[in-house]
Amino acid sequence: MNDTPPLIGDDAPLVLREDRDGVATLTLNRPQARNALSVGLMGALQAELDTIHQDSTVRAVVLAGAGPAFCAGHDLKEMRANPDRAAYESLFVQCSKLMLTVSRIRQPVIAKVHGIATAAGCQLVATCDLAYCADTARFATPGVNIGLFCSTPMVALSRAVGRKAAMEMLLLGDLIGAEEAVRIGLVNRAVPADRLDAVVTEAAGKIAAKSPLTLAIGKEAFYRQIELDVEEAYAYAARVMTENMLARDAEEGIDAFLQKRPPVWCGQ
Repeated sequence: MNDTPPLIGDDAPLVLREDRDGVATLTLNRPQARNALSVGLMGALQAELDTIHQDSTVRAVVLAGAGPAFCAGHDLKEMRANPDRAAYESLFVQCSKLMLTVSRIRQPVIAKVHGIATAAGCQLVATCDLAYCADTARFATPGVNIGLFCSTPMVALSRAVGRKAAMEMLLLGDLIGAEEAVRIGLVNRAVPADRLDAVVTEAAGKIAAKSPLTLAIGKEAFYRQIELDVEEAYAYAARVMTENMLARDAEEGIDAFLQKRPPVWCGQ
């Protein structure tokens, strides 16, 4: 759970950042709005991720939410306040860029979900490289219930879970529990709420102990090969492994393994 009281008020940052032991934790900080993805919040998160991508000291990123929810999706009040085609187009382009950034920054990104994650909030969970949730967390793509099909969340959801499971969530719009989210592959594990911080910290710590170069190579390769057919994927992966073998960190890691000592990464 998030035990740290959120900073609330007009002057409070929309995204809180804490760095520790190579892990940057970014906390969505609109608890009064269930961390709905306003234009401002998406902009603040985009800026943090862009900065982290260039920061070689950060090995892993954790996304969390302040208050009772992880993220309730787009800010519907903000959207309805400006019912203009250009504004809607700009909003969804901004959101798509944000989701692509989560996938494309060099560091693995972990979603830590303690409460509801709905619509674009569910999209954010599906987009993250790993996701852990409290056993009380719930997930939904409920846009169909209000006449707005979750088309952009569908992109991430349909790539994270099976086709039938994705369509059931999209067509019914029902909340699903943590156990079901694990079963369909939306999240990696569901744990008791009082264990969530420890589980995420452990996973992020293990990632942060790896070669940052290897993590960046692997993450980029994963998302590129998954969109290729099998023959093209193997050809691409073979090229990636060849380049990886020529890296100093690969040489160090293999030598350390053969010599039965801990590796010392240089990030090259």
